[in-house]
Amino acid sequence: MKALVYTAPHTSLFQDVDDAEAKTGEAIVSVAFCGICGSDMHAWHGHDERRVPPLVLGHEVVGVAMSGRHAGKRVAINPLMTCGNCDFCSSGMTHLCAEREMIGMKRPGGFAEAVAISDDNLFPLDDGLTFEDAALAEPLACCVHGVKLMTSSYSADFDARVVVLGGGAIGLLAAKVLEVAGYTDIWVAEVNILRAKMLQQILSAHIYNPLETQPEGKAVAMIFDAVGTGATRKAAMAMIAPGGVIVHIGLQDNKGSVDSRRLTLQEITFMGSYCYNEADFAESLTLLTNGMIGCQGFTEFRPLKEGGSGFIDIDQGVAPPKIILEV
Repeated sequence: MKALVYTAPHTSLFQDVDDAEAKTGEAIVSVAFCGICGSDMHAWHGHDERRVPPLVLGHEVVGVAMSGRHAGKRVAINPLMTCGNCDFCSSGMTHLCAEREMIGMKRPGGFAEAVAISDDNLFPLDDGLTFEDAALAEPLACCVHGVKLMTSSYSADFDARVVVLGGGAIGLLAAKVLEVAGYTDIWVAEVNILRAKMLQQILSAHIYNPLETQPEGKAVAMIFDAVGTGATRKAAMAMIAPGGVIVHIGLQDNKGSVDSRRLTLQEITFMGSYCYNEADFAESLTLLTNGMIGCQGFTEFRPLKEGGSGFIDIDQGVAPPKIILEV
């Protein structure tokens, strides 16, 4: 079968690979669309020791199940595979399983004509949900999970100021989740002019360039760091109000920049957010199915064979917030 293969840092080639093979309890999914994630970019840059080339990346997958108990159905893939037996899995916190694994990390991912994964990881799609919108299910689930963490730790004040750092797909979708939840004072920081213009058309939030200005006139109660660099962590710590909450979901670098003294003296909550659980994934599909969130206005679809250019354009800052590859 054909696949887009990460062969070396900054290099992806469209080539022949072995057909996907299903193990016991797994199904083969014929891939329709697979989005390029920030973690795919991290690997493509050569910064992820977990993803060793040559490797088929991609985990934001939708397609048609060709085998297994969902055979013939259109499905979204939850790419996170876990043991199913530990305390975390038993309590529904599957994303914290010590044996967690993801397609496109050690085993082939979704930038291919087909992928193999457990039947338990397949979510059948509603007939009214398009593949194009459903392709956002995985990144949207990450945002649903992160927003839940952030808002559950703070008083339910929908007028509270929330700042999202980064206007890529995760930051944009997080802002959409906040809007749907009812928050009215949302600010999104974005330095890329192309993205900022798109965000202004899509969101009701305030879009600002943090290199030029900052939110003023009101305390920042919550911050969603969708970038995850030393610079954004430093900015978040300086901006957050006493008693506020910072959710850190970006994974760009690991440079130390958290002011632990201020964290303690001002009772600031700083928490990481990783992936999602099955309930979050199901909720993201509900938001998409109900039309509350969709792909219009910030996604670009490209053929899988041209996927290499997508990585390059994202790297050079000339791409929209989301590029999704069509197989």
